[in-house]
Amino acid sequence: MNPTHCPRCGHRPGPADKDTHPGVCPACGIAWAKWRARAGGSSPAGQIHAVSQPREEYATLASRLREQLLLAPEGMDASGLAARSLLLLALAAWTLWFAAHGIDWEIIGGSFLHRANLAFHEFGHLFFMPLGETMTILGGSLFQILLPVSLVAYFAAWQQDNVAAAAAAWWAGQNLVDLAPYIRDAEYRALPLVGGRGEESHDWGNLLTQWNAVEQCHALARGSFGLGLLLMTAALAWGAAVLWRARYSN
Repeated sequence: MNPTHCPRCGHRPGPADKDTHPGVCPACGIAWAKWRARAGGSSPAGQIHAVSQPREEYATLASRLREQLLLAPEGMDASGLAARSLLLLALAAWTLWFAAHGIDWEIIGGSFLHRANLAFHEFGHLFFMPLGETMTILGGSLFQILLPVSLVAYFAAWQQDNVAAAAAAWWAGQNLVDLAPYIRDAEYRALPLVGGRGEESHDWGNLLTQWNAVEQCHALARGSFGLGLLLMTAALAWGAAVLWRARYSN
């Protein structure tokens, strides 16, 4: 029996279509039975199943990704669990320390992590130099963030160590915090620079001047600081979830 309308184009058979072949749409020419079969069955339930199948595939993919991100390092014993837990606790305390002091150059610049970040910052200028003047200036700040981000991928995908990946993600967030005083100083150019170079070498002062956005330096600094704290907190939550699962799955 012919349907009341074509399931493909919506054409409704009328008196003018009485001479057409039964089961074939006179408008688009499909065979209704074959169309239903490809759609997942001859019933509305089959059609619903065909529509829901991609959603189920996405849900399965999300589930697999979640499982992958919560995998604990292979062979982790009680001492390894304790050591990693202490590391996350130390990073959590450090996060609270940064959050409590805000964009304070004395606190952020006085951290030993700033010295490590600074070395990668300076290398970033050289790394991005072939891409032109703007990227050379921006490359310092960009590289000190991209390096820990690349470590996240390395530890998570190649080493199967999600706790180390979470620590690297925390470091990426800390680099955003580290940049906040430098960005805010674009208006004043008062911070001491590497090698005692003058105001003309101030990366963010030059960048925001070039972009006519020096007056936005405070908002950008707060954004960098806030995003950094958010990333640090999310990284700690990730690492804690991995360890929690490892602790109670054994």
